Amino acid sequence: MTPAESSPSMRSPSRLLASWGIAALAGLGAGLASAVFLIALDAVTALRWRHPWLLYLLPLAGLAMVRAYALWGRGSERGVSLILDSVHRRASGVPLSLAPLVLGATLLSHLCGGSVGREGTAVQMGASLAHAWGRRFSAWVPDPSVALLAGMAGGFGAVFGTPWAGALYAIEVPVLGRFQWHRALTCLIASWTGHATCLALGVHHKAYPAARAIPMSFWAAIGACVVAAVVFGGVARLFVACLQGWARVWAGLTVPRWAFPVMAAAMVIAWTFALGTDAYQGIGVTGRLPTDPSLVRSFEPGGVGAWSWLWKLLFTTVTLAGGFKGGEVTPLFFIGAALGQALAVVAGWPVPEFAAMGFVAVFAAASHTPWACAVLGWELFGEHMILPGLLVCLLAHLVATGTGLYDPRTQSHHPA
Repeated sequence: MTPAESSPSMRSPSRLLASWGIAALAGLGAGLASAVFLIALDAVTALRWRHPWLLYLLPLAGLAMVRAYALWGRGSERGVSLILDSVHRRASGVPLSLAPLVLGATLLSHLCGGSVGREGTAVQMGASLAHAWGRRFSAWVPDPSVALLAGMAGGFGAVFGTPWAGALYAIEVPVLGRFQWHRALTCLIASWTGHATCLALGVHHKAYPAARAIPMSFWAAIGACVVAAVVFGGVARLFVACLQGWARVWAGLTVPRWAFPVMAAAMVIAWTFALGTDAYQGIGVTGRLPTDPSLVRSFEPGGVGAWSWLWKLLFTTVTLAGGFKGGEVTPLFFIGAALGQALAVVAGWPVPEFAAMGFVAVFAAASHTPWACAVLGWELFGEHMILPGLLVCLLAHLVATGTGLYDPRTQSHHPA
């Protein structure tokens, strides 16, 4: 806690009310932005499905993003890592230009077939808009982390329809291993406001099948969860290693920065033709064809292939390493759920429950937010996912210790 936060004036009722007001404004802004984004995302995905030739424009889309960030958002390409550095006051702040830049870049990535997610966009838009409100009312709330964390919570809660997990994500992710509980109410207000705003605008989220109690004996279920958690944590490490590996490959070629997205796009196009399917493009929640492997079909026995998780991992990491925008979370949901089905089929475990555990655990391990992901599992899959989800998320997080999605210097127990 900073000196300003610990002073009596910072704890005064007027300043508490001001911080809650900023949280409500942050949630409202994040909810509005997320609603616009989700509606537009459905539209561009449907357009790509109708016109598969848009995939050939992916290299040009990458070039456009590089140019746009160079002109209007230099430094903003770090995305969530920039926000976390601003929370820790290692960066001067989050520019307002980040919101329209990441919105446009993400929609362009999806339109042309890039395998990216959506949470990064919502979190960045929420934090960017909230930071603008925080600067306006800095006399009342001088700590910029209040607005930034509220914006993150509002964006996460709005884009997934999971307000409890959204608040906990913003509390848990900035400093690994130490919760920022003094921001809990602020983040809850922002997350619930963002979620309510999305619902009020008619935006609804995908419903997933409710998990049942695992039909296994107690110790057999514990053993299965432990084995699955080790695999989920290992795949999270593989995901991060691939992200870093592609970046090293590009850097080792001594080519200009603008060539990175072009090379990544060329690989996405080549793999699409080699596999004969566009199922691994875009967000992957549903497929263009009813038989396509997708996140939703991961809960159906035989709905995805044994290696669907690996293909989605490769498509996503090469796209993100190339500089395309959109986030990692929804692709990680796909990877985890498909991997959970593959494990369940081999081991004879119940498919929907282990797909649900993979859904939350791979992201928990990659982002090191096991508590937020356990709550996410409860919100999406119901009460039977609470205990097995928490066990698997915590163990997968331990397996992936030492690596993570965000910059290593952001993952510090001691904020500067």
